[in-house]
Amino acid sequence: MNIVCIGGGPAGLYFALLMKKQNPAHDITVVERNRPYDTFGWGVVFSDATMENMRACDEPTATAIEASFSHWDDIEVLFRGRVMRSGGHGFVGIGRKRLLNILQARCEELGVKLVFEHEAESDLEYPEADLIIASDGIHSRIRQRYADVFQPEIVTRPNRYIWLGTHKLYDAFTFLFEKTEHGWFQAHIYKFDAETSTFIVEAPESVWQAHGLESANTEDSIAFCEKLFAANLQGAHLLSNARHLRGSAWLNFQRVKCARWFHDNGRSQVVLMGDAVHTAHFAIGSGTKLAIEDAIELARLIGESGARREALPTVLARYQEVREVEVLRLQNAAWNAMEWFEVVGRRYADALPPEQFMYSLLTRSQRISHENLRLRDARWLAGFERWFAHRAGVPVADGAAPPPPMFTPYALRGMKLKNRVVVSPMAQYSAVDGGVGDYHLVHLGARAMGGAGLVFAEMTCVSEDARITPGCAGLYRREHVVAWKRIADWIHTHSDAKFALQLGHAGAKGSTRVAWEGADLPLAQDNWPLLSASTQAYLEGVSTTPREMTREDMKRVLADFVRATEWAAETGADWLELHCAHGYLLSAFISPLTNRRADDFGGSLENRLRYPLEVFRAMRAAWPKHLPMSVRISAHDWVPGGITPDDAVAIARAFQTAGADLIDCSSGQVSAKQQPVYGRMYQTPFADRIRNEAGIATMAVGAITEADHVNSIIAAGRADLCAIGRPHLANPAWTLTEAARIGYTALDWPKQYLAAKTQLERNFARERQLAEAS
Repeated sequence: MNIVCIGGGPAGLYFALLMKKQNPAHDITVVERNRPYDTFGWGVVFSDATMENMRACDEPTATAIEASFSHWDDIEVLFRGRVMRSGGHGFVGIGRKRLLNILQARCEELGVKLVFEHEAESDLEYPEADLIIASDGIHSRIRQRYADVFQPEIVTRPNRYIWLGTHKLYDAFTFLFEKTEHGWFQAHIYKFDAETSTFIVEAPESVWQAHGLESANTEDSIAFCEKLFAANLQGAHLLSNARHLRGSAWLNFQRVKCARWFHDNGRSQVVLMGDAVHTAHFAIGSGTKLAIEDAIELARLIGESGARREALPTVLARYQEVREVEVLRLQNAAWNAMEWFEVVGRRYADALPPEQFMYSLLTRSQRISHENLRLRDARWLAGFERWFAHRAGVPVADGAAPPPPMFTPYALRGMKLKNRVVVSPMAQYSAVDGGVGDYHLVHLGARAMGGAGLVFAEMTCVSEDARITPGCAGLYRREHVVAWKRIADWIHTHSDAKFALQLGHAGAKGSTRVAWEGADLPLAQDNWPLLSASTQAYLEGVSTTPREMTREDMKRVLADFVRATEWAAETGADWLELHCAHGYLLSAFISPLTNRRADDFGGSLENRLRYPLEVFRAMRAAWPKHLPMSVRISAHDWVPGGITPDDAVAIARAFQTAGADLIDCSSGQVSAKQQPVYGRMYQTPFADRIRNEAGIATMAVGAITEADHVNSIIAAGRADLCAIGRPHLANPAWTLTEAARIGYTALDWPKQYLAAKTQLERNFARERQLAEAS
């Protein structure tokens, strides 16, 4: 097979040597624009797993690389005068130049032809090639030539960074943060050989510009960074080898993704590899790892096919199918880590105490969870948990194990929860004329006995015409108060959980069937008239069109909310929430997708918030001062032109000013055109941002399914509480079960269930032992 690799980076070189080793008869050429044994950049980072893959593929290359490695287990964070260190992270670093030299030498040893100082303008220069590897980097000419085929998505990120080096040696992967009069800078530092460390300096564009760095040359930029980090550098100089760059040495990261990875140019099969097809931010150091593993996978698949030219289209399709999954996983993790560093100055650095700041940094990619940290460095995590428990007011005796963060108490106003787990409000559609009965007593009572700190009832409607369905719960008749009080009293008598009511009005989404008969579909008969911010139906051509509320309508509905609030206090509820999410009445005022009003209640976000805030203030005045009130919002409409996470921060601040104690951060369900991006904990970033930018407590909700999720969220300061929905439907004792699963035995169980506690704990302990032994 005749193979040409355009670009002599890690991907092209490693693929070439693997294919030549696989069959010496292959005619393989690597074309590189730079000089022999010349390269730019500083160090690159591998994981231990990548090295294991490389050793299995080519022992001599792996041995040579490992002989040049700097290996470290620790991450060190220098922040606000503190030096904090955690171990067990397992990184290896090597100079980029040294890595390429090793790969070049191995290629020559195997008989790969290396062509240097040649700029390949096009794949068509090599008409005899059966396969052309376009490993020509982030600015790939081949990708650009066939952009209509490869369909690249290139996103330029806002932060500026400069890639430097220093002869000061660091014995840990070091993150260094310094605050200036204009904002925060951070440095990513790691040793990669016996003499040199990589030193990447990063800052938001606004901070970078405020210091005049947009007009600084490389020498001026180095001088600035040396002064900024002088206390840490201790006289060591920063170095640049970026003479290949034109203009500023400060760059913006570009995230590259391609819809298609391969193409038949009529003569040869052309395939993208490495940075030409995908990039991963340096915040998790996976770019070289991805390039090497691309080469390994494609070489393996070609070998399995018998290296037949006619098999290449099938092989390349399979190559993309296999690699795309792993690449996407790492790109998503790198994206999360990158975003953390982009907002660290305005979101975390001034909001979180140093201990929590480090935890947030360590878990920034969401690949590392609470229990994963325990595996990496149990001593560090135990110290963190002890610190967290102390802040929550939990004394931990010397030598005793601290509680996991999810099992620390949480107080708001005069109310205290025993832990951070909340049973999320979940519609049951089982009320009769708004009244709750035995079903709700069993449903909510079982979950109160299941270990959660707070149990929410479903959205409770403030009037008969405020219901979503005929089966929705209400608090608009005197007998409803008695029914809810029965439930609240039962929960308080038989458990130590607190009980919460959520008040709402369906608006345009009312007068519909219960979920199992057709969610959001209008009733076949006995419909009631609907009110909303504007005359806009939820499902166009299907849903009933609501009437736009007049000022008199608003006054009447506000009075309904106030009456329901007063009655909620009579029920003995410990917590009250106002529902302003999911396209219901108050949400419809807030979102520009559903509010088309031309009066003082439409237009700007300030105007659209006017009525929901009016309702909230009236409720807050009627609700006991010593008890908390929260607001559920849709922090993202997932539709262009709708509410964005930026808007959500402003919305949270407005409700905070009005007296809200916490924001319950949901999203979507405002428009049927929504396109949410689902995934585990997918709405938690909204809670994180609101908590740490608006400075108000938050509750995370959505695809939080295990204790590890809750502990990670609470410990990192991404939210103060976690609402668990569907897992609680499947298992009323979800909290008790998860405590046993992670080995936390100090959680109190109902005395009637104690016989099951030890058995469950023993079973999970046995499962953990078997998992560790396997």
